Amino acid sequence: MKTRSFTHTINPFCAVIPGQVIGAVGVGRVVDSRHPDFKTGDLVSGWLSWAEYTIVTDYQLLQKLDVNMGFPLSYYAGGVLGHAGLAAYGGLFKVCKPKKGEKVFVSAASGSVGNLVGQYAKLFGCYVVGCAGTKEKVDLLKETIGFDAAFNYKEETNFNAALQRYFPEGIDIYFDNVGGEMLEAAVQNMNLFGRIAVCGMISEYTDTQKKAKPDIVQVIYKRIKIEGFLAIDLNDIYPEFVSTTVQYLQTDKLKVIEDMSYGVESIPSAFVDIFRGNNIGKKVVKIAED
Repeated sequence: MKTRSFTHTINPFCAVIPGQVIGAVGVGRVVDSRHPDFKTGDLVSGWLSWAEYTIVTDYQLLQKLDVNMGFPLSYYAGGVLGHAGLAAYGGLFKVCKPKKGEKVFVSAASGSVGNLVGQYAKLFGCYVVGCAGTKEKVDLLKETIGFDAAFNYKEETNFNAALQRYFPEGIDIYFDNVGGEMLEAAVQNMNLFGRIAVCGMISEYTDTQKKAKPDIVQVIYKRIKIEGFLAIDLNDIYPEFVSTTVQYLQTDKLKVIEDMSYGVESIPSAFVDIFRGNNIGKKVVKIAED
C-alpha cells in the first residue's frame, strides 16, 4: 500500500483534527529510506496514514513483514495478525484468563476483534454467545464462525432479560466492545469472580448520553474484575499470539472475516461505516495492488 503525505509525525493516539493527516494501521512498501533497517522494496506494517504515500520519522512505529507464510497482506493491516488479533487474543487470555468450559459473552461480536475473541474462546473450550446488530451478522456468528448462540441486540427491549435467557447460569467472562447499557446488563449477570475485558466503547463514542453506569455494589460483592486495555499493552505475549494464530490459520481452524473497500477516496466512508455498524469483520481499505 502506498500513501501520499509529506511532512508529519504520526501520533497513533491523538484525536482526528480537521486539516491534519490522519494516522492509521496499515501495510506499505518502502520506496525510499534513510534508515539502515529498512530498505527500498521492504514490506512494512505499522502506523501509516490516510494517503497514498507516508513519510515516517518514528521508525519504532514500523516493523518489517515476513511474507514467506503466504498470508494476504490485509492480515497484517491491523487484522488477524495485527492489532485486532492481538487485542482479541491478549484481551481474552491475558486479561480474562479463561478456564475450559467457562461461559463467555462477546459484544459487537461480528466486528474485527469480537469475531476473533469468540473463535479463540471456542477453540479453547468455552461456551460462547455474541451479540450483533443485524440478522445477517447473527447468522454469520452462528453458522459460519461457530458461536454457540447469538442474538440481535436491536430486537431486545431489555438487555438484562436477554442475557438471563442466554446465560441462565451466569456469565464468567464478558469481552466488552460497546459499553453503555450492555455493560450494565453484563455486570448484573456476571458470576462470582467474573472478568470483564473492556476493549472498546463503540456505543459511547458518538453519543455522550450513553455513558455506562455499572452497579458497583455488584462488582464488589461478586468480586468482578474489570480491566481496560490497549493492544500495545500486550506486546509481551506477541510471539505466543503469532505462533498460535498462524497455527490456527494454517490448519483452517480460524476463519478470517474481512470487509474490503478500494481506493484512497473510499477511506472516509469506510471509517464512518464502522461507527454505523455497516462493516462485518475487519474493515480494510486497499489503496494499491502492489
